Amino acid sequence: MGRSGQSHIVAIGGGSFRQTERFGTMEATGLLRYVLDLTGVDRPRLGLIATAVGDSSEWLLKMYEAFRSFDVDLSHLALFPMPNVDDPREWLLEQDAVYVSGGSVANLMALWRLHGLDEAMTEAWESGVVLSGQSAGALCWHVGGNTDSFGPELRPWAEGLGLLPYSCGVHYNSDVQRRDLLQRSVASGELPDGYAADEGVALHYVGTEFIQAVTVDPNGYAYRIERDGEEGVKEFRIEPRRLASTVDV
Repeated sequence: MGRSGQSHIVAIGGGSFRQTERFGTMEATGLLRYVLDLTGVDRPRLGLIATAVGDSSEWLLKMYEAFRSFDVDLSHLALFPMPNVDDPREWLLEQDAVYVSGGSVANLMALWRLHGLDEAMTEAWESGVVLSGQSAGALCWHVGGNTDSFGPELRPWAEGLGLLPYSCGVHYNSDVQRRDLLQRSVASGELPDGYAADEGVALHYVGTEFIQAVTVDPNGYAYRIERDGEEGVKEFRIEPRRLASTVDV
């Protein structure tokens, strides 16, 4: 199939980065080391995508800085005001891993579809590029979840890529709206059964199979949400594997 012979997706509920002692700077946590280790490459090529926040140059600079201690080749894909690379599909297929930032998942998917990146992402996944991201960058690989793309009151949303045939919950223990809305959406059939992740927790899929959850927060968990009957729902807590919270280099 390619690089590692498997298709990986790592969907992060929150906690990809943490603030450093230097004002305004971030560093990558163990969740992103986990992503890079899945590539099986000593010096992986990591592609950054911040289109969910309008390709914010400030956010991109922070992400570049956050990986300063990693042995990694960084580049990014921007779509505003036009693609910054000649061929976005070719750029994607050259990466060993891709990280997609949070922001507006509805806007992200609209632009990906407009530029043909929905098909390119599918091709990259099938070729062995490790796909990852936080919040919007986690929801996008699934059928959907709930989002604040349309305003502060969360709404169910089911227009993701659907590489993973599940719903997804992010920021599950830090935003009081998210758990109840996801459970109601699964119970009603508006969203399919799925998985959710607390802050500091990531969901790891190989192909379309959920393999495990990993965490940098000792109090963080993952969850399986299943429809139960006509209007019911069951939630099962998943114990994640603990990672180092920061990266030693």
